[in-house]
Amino acid sequence: MAKGRPQLQSGKRIKKIDARFTEDEYNLILSLEQTLGISKTELLRRKVLNNAGTTIINAKELIINLDNIFAEMGRVGNNINQLAKHANTLKLQGAMSPLIIEQFDSHFLKYLQLQQQLEISLRKVIRLVGK
Repeated sequence: MAKGRPQLQSGKRIKKIDARFTEDEYNLILSLEQTLGISKTELLRRKVLNNAGTTIINAKELIINLDNIFAEMGRVGNNINQLAKHANTLKLQGAMSPLIIEQFDSHFLKYLQLQQQLEISLRKVIRLVGK
């Protein structure tokens, strides 16, 4: 009786391809291996054999980054709403402070920058996934 894993009857990988890479290319492969959490062999196999025109995306990292952007946009949006409410109250009282206007402008500018950053990131993702 044989011990260990049963012998594969089909699909056994018996062919080998040797490839040489520059130091920069190899470092990029190592970086992708660590980032994506898959072996160099599996990375190359997927890139070459599985729909070679597509790009491998680290979904976990993408989701974390998008989640951080949305959270920050939510915080900035809350600040904008609070400042707008405070400004309306002061306006009704005839006591509008330049500091309130300055803070509102600062938060609103940050919100617009985050929104632009999100749009650029999502366009990149759409381009990569579409390949």
